[in-house]
Amino acid sequence: MPIHTENTEKGRTSPNKPGGWLALSPLLVFLLVYLVTSLIAKDFYKVPVAAAFIIASAYALLITKGVDKTDDKLSIFSEGAGNKNLLLMIWIFVLAGAFAATAREIGAIDATVNATLRILPGKLIYAGLFLAACFISMAIGTSVGTVVALVPIATGIAAQTGIGIPFITGVVVGGAFFGDNLSFISDTTVAATKSQGCSMRDKFRVNLWIAAPAAVGATILYIVMGFQVNAMPPVQPVQWLGLIPYLLVIGLALAGMNVVTVLALGIGVNGVIGWITGAYDFVGWMASIGSGIGSMGELIIVSLLAGGMLELIRYNGGMEFIMNGLTRHIGGKRAAGFTIAALVSLVNVCTANNTIAIITTGPLAKDITSRFGLDSRKTASILDTFSCFVQGLLPYGAQMLMASGLAGVSSAAIIGHLYYPFALGIVAVLSILFRFPRKYS
Repeated sequence: MPIHTENTEKGRTSPNKPGGWLALSPLLVFLLVYLVTSLIAKDFYKVPVAAAFIIASAYALLITKGVDKTDDKLSIFSEGAGNKNLLLMIWIFVLAGAFAATAREIGAIDATVNATLRILPGKLIYAGLFLAACFISMAIGTSVGTVVALVPIATGIAAQTGIGIPFITGVVVGGAFFGDNLSFISDTTVAATKSQGCSMRDKFRVNLWIAAPAAVGATILYIVMGFQVNAMPPVQPVQWLGLIPYLLVIGLALAGMNVVTVLALGIGVNGVIGWITGAYDFVGWMASIGSGIGSMGELIIVSLLAGGMLELIRYNGGMEFIMNGLTRHIGGKRAAGFTIAALVSLVNVCTANNTIAIITTGPLAKDITSRFGLDSRKTASILDTFSCFVQGLLPYGAQMLMASGLAGVSSAAIIGHLYYPFALGIVAVLSILFRFPRKYS
């Protein structure tokens, strides 16, 4: 029996859908244009992601049926680009860029790097950064916030030690997804547990059996790799006043303050510190804010184009096609578990948002859970774990775009160094295959 899905905002679908693979083809066009062109050029830096998205978006508009006027098609596209969740992420991008730029101008990065080098032994620098990202992300419940706080520090360390920037950025991004998967205040945790009708505590217990082995394995790997780190450079004197912005952001986030408010306060504090130290005056502070916002321009454009294109895919029945295809042949609990995992993974690829992927597939996953006798707590864990695993590997996902923007490297360069997300995916597959933890399987 076909399963009809609801659109995330308006619930609007095309009365004359292209359907099938044609509905999904804009995503394939994007992947082909970006990947093939990059491979031909032998350089992922030469192909702007925004250019690939605008070609795929134009194609999505051309194949959209059920509306005759271009203005109506653009209206649907704009609904996706104007999705409130997407716009909230963009405001975070804007403030994150301004915060990073103003903090850099007052020497916050140098101060934090010097303090970190003073505290962390050289051989434990990788493991220390990874565990710091794990702790912060679990406490504040947002991988994006963790990336904003730690990537500038990590890249600063890389600049002083000769460590590859893509590698050390991957260390931070990997740890950031640990908390996104486990935190009680993470939006993915809320979405997964609410959709399956189970408690956060029980879902946490299931997830811990999956995330903890992956995190331990990644930590051991980073410790072993740290043995090869050359002697750390002489530590420069620490300008302790420069530590205040990052300590403030982390502290307020740990206290549960909204990330938008935290970043806004951080920008203001950077202005005060810059005035006290003479780093800049009011005009210089404003100029720094402007340059920081400007640095996020491509990221914002990519987010808007992706949101609009994915809305057209939903309108044309692409999501419904995925769901119907996956649920057609299920035989047994393991197959049902893998079907839920594949479902949320594919929708996450199409939406580039793990929370929306969980919300979209949650009702269907609950139906599969009921029909095949799965444990709702394990289903919630599957939804959260696989969405975080896939989100961590998407070069056009918010976390990767944010990390690449702050680090000044391409998303593709970082992916190969995301050891924790890869380990999380492997353990998650094994948990379905061998049905552990047994109590919840």
